[in-house]
Amino acid sequence: MDMTTCLKSLLLAIQQYRDGRTANAAQLQRQVEELSGLRCGQLLSSGQLLPSECVSGLVELAGNPNTSLTLTSSIISLLAQLACEDDSREILHSSYNLTSTLASVIHCHSATPGEPLVLQCLQVLQKLTYNTRIFQSTNYIHELIAFLVTNIQSHNDDIVMPCLGLMANLCRDNHSVQSHIKSLDNVKPFYRTLINFLAHNSLTVVVFTLSILASLTLSEKVGEKLFDAKNIHQTFQLVFNIIVNGDGTLTRKYSVDLLVDLLKNPKIADYLTRYQHFSACVSQVLGLLQSKDPDSAAKVLELLLAMCSVSGLRSLLCEVVFKPAGPKLRAGGRRQGPGPDGGRKAEHGLALVQWLSSPVEGAESCSLQALQLLNELLEEALGAEGVSDCVLSFVEMLLPGVLGLLKGLDPAQGDAHIRKHCRRITHVTGLLLILCAEDSTRSAVSRQVSAQLCLSQVEALLSCCHTCAPPGSDSDLSQVCAEALLKTLELMSKLRQQVKDMETSFYRMLQDQRIVTPLSLALTSHHRERVQVGLSLLFEATPLPDFPSLVLGESIAANNAYRQREAELSVKRVAVHEVPPPSILDSSSGSGRSVHSLVEKIQNGLELQEHVKDSHVSEIIDVYEQKISAFASKENRLQDLLEAKALALSQADRLIAQNRFQRAQAEAEACKLGSLLKEAERRREDLQGELSSQVLEVERSRADMEELLQHNARLQQDSEEHQALKGAYNTLLNRFNESERLLKELQAAHVSLTRQMDSLRKNHEALQLQHDKMASVLEEREEEVTHLRSDLQQKSSDIAGLRDELRAEEEKVQEKERERRDLEETVDVLRKELNRTEQARKDASIKASSLELQKSQLETKLKQKEDELNQHSAMISMIHSLSSGKMKSDVNLSL
Repeated sequence: MDMTTCLKSLLLAIQQYRDGRTANAAQLQRQVEELSGLRCGQLLSSGQLLPSECVSGLVELAGNPNTSLTLTSSIISLLAQLACEDDSREILHSSYNLTSTLASVIHCHSATPGEPLVLQCLQVLQKLTYNTRIFQSTNYIHELIAFLVTNIQSHNDDIVMPCLGLMANLCRDNHSVQSHIKSLDNVKPFYRTLINFLAHNSLTVVVFTLSILASLTLSEKVGEKLFDAKNIHQTFQLVFNIIVNGDGTLTRKYSVDLLVDLLKNPKIADYLTRYQHFSACVSQVLGLLQSKDPDSAAKVLELLLAMCSVSGLRSLLCEVVFKPAGPKLRAGGRRQGPGPDGGRKAEHGLALVQWLSSPVEGAESCSLQALQLLNELLEEALGAEGVSDCVLSFVEMLLPGVLGLLKGLDPAQGDAHIRKHCRRITHVTGLLLILCAEDSTRSAVSRQVSAQLCLSQVEALLSCCHTCAPPGSDSDLSQVCAEALLKTLELMSKLRQQVKDMETSFYRMLQDQRIVTPLSLALTSHHRERVQVGLSLLFEATPLPDFPSLVLGESIAANNAYRQREAELSVKRVAVHEVPPPSILDSSSGSGRSVHSLVEKIQNGLELQEHVKDSHVSEIIDVYEQKISAFASKENRLQDLLEAKALALSQADRLIAQNRFQRAQAEAEACKLGSLLKEAERRREDLQGELSSQVLEVERSRADMEELLQHNARLQQDSEEHQALKGAYNTLLNRFNESERLLKELQAAHVSLTRQMDSLRKNHEALQLQHDKMASVLEEREEEVTHLRSDLQQKSSDIAGLRDELRAEEEKVQEKERERRDLEETVDVLRKELNRTEQARKDASIKASSLELQKSQLETKLKQKEDELNQHSAMISMIHSLSSGKMKSDVNLSL
């Protein structure tokens, strides 16, 4: 079943169910499920009437409390599928009031928050309210906030996470919702619960909690304590870790939003500029650009653009993006590699360039964000004192890819393609204009940009501006085309002296009649930059002979008249919305007059009170205060009536617009059928003429066949020559690859030599410092030498005195020498006596040895007589004493 048939069946089922035929609930649910199975992401953005009626009916049924839970769940699932696209999500929120409908469903089932329907509504609401401003006057918004606050403080983990995500969406950049939450009675327990969630195991819960706390408490004492200098570095580290290693795209998305919100605070932005791990964290975040996920890349680029808004961070980002990586060394070398981040820095800029022309689906916004980021970074890098070599090499790598984005403009593909391509051209030419601000980068741009490229671009844009509708029907498209055209002309003006034939092409385009429309739009624009560009081009074009100045004046006058007419119509529309009924006007004018008279009486009473004390003045004041309060309540009721009337008028305008669109569509179809009929008649006549011409063509084709055979023989010869040239080309290609390999090796050697030169320069600086230190030390040593010389002179005088003393001592030594000689003679005499004594000692030792021999013989004899000695112990002891006494006396005599 095709989409149109399915939508018609669904609309019929909705009308039957709405008319009270409850038996058709199953059929309606089946139709809803069939539509959910089709690809209906771009259904609402098509602008057709049939899908609009179906979605209106489905939203009305979902908000009806009498609708069954199963049918409501199926409808919400279909609406969640429609809300996947950003355009469809905005349409559902603004045109169909789906936010209020889902809030009413949650309010009806608030007693059972764990139901699958409530969780489903919370998830769809979280998707709808992301990056969307929710007004406090929206129906059921207060009940929704109370439900969220209550269930966030519960212990049910299944409902806490979607409630936190929805609360983070509602609080972000919404002062009315923040004021309402702060005025609640249970806000302090709510803050305590949020602070306890900071220690939760889920990173998603932590990010949601930090986002809510940043929205509610950043300007209060609680926020100052949470995000002070002690805790902010831990918060930075946590947020960067979640961005790099998060649980998924949703967590990374909210982490980036949190960091962007924190950067809006000047104090926290200053803390981030002093964060010591900023370069490493940004390098890891830039590594996410190497993935093929456009959603993650878009959030990373959004974060980097937010960082570029802080002046202190922009230079650090330039250093991370543009700084080249160090050479890769072998593992066996002495020096270490460049580290985990060093090898990636060269890839960060390459990843940005790749996202400029990425073929991934949905990468168009990433391309524009990458262009904006490169505009900011290159403007910062080129604004420095000197342009570094790494920036120049990056620009050389960037230019071919950027210039490739200028191609592909086709007015036949529709307004959406023209608008998208013109915005891309505006960003690209803005980047090229930034590069033209410096001489070195301007020369690089002039080598890559040709006059033919700019001329073809201007021709295509002029044709788009010429075919675009006048400002009354689609002023946005006209403005976009005009801005792209003027940027391209400004680029041509900058390069007209450097690029061949650029000046001739530039002045020729300024004299084209079609330049009037974009130039008049620029001169009457409310954007200062566009007006300045238009004035500069007008200054260049005025002296030209064929410049259509009169036509330009008429176009400017027409634009001004159109703007004035639009302003008058808008004033009338506002007046129609604001004028109340006559009775209301009368009552309001009467109340105004009574209030003025009351003020005059009170002032007169206060003046008289200074002179005369009137006891009734206070009573009169009380009476008039009661009247004032009554008038205030009447005024509130009148304001409510006015809002209801304004809502009814807006609904009526929407119905009128739908009716006009349907009538215009029918008229367009009738015109299309008429044109098709005329076209069929014309084609019949053409075919009849072609039939007669075909007979002649057959005869001609026979002659052409013979010529083709001859031509085929010539082509065969050309083919053989082509094969020979192909072989020569292959040999040249091999030589080119070899040369390219040698070039890469030489580039690597050049990079290594550059690093060695840097190290030698650092060593030279260190040696210079050591030389300076040694010079200072040498001066100190010279001072010490002068002191030592003075000490030496003093010591010399002391030595002269000591020499005199030495002479006296030498005389004493001579006397001692004579005494020594006398003593030596005495020693010689004593030495001779000692030799004689030594000889006598030797003789005595010989005798002692003979006596020892005799003693051993006697001991043997004693052993033989041992038995006799035992019997005659007294006699043996006397003999022994006599023998020992005799031996001692003999020994003494021998000595």
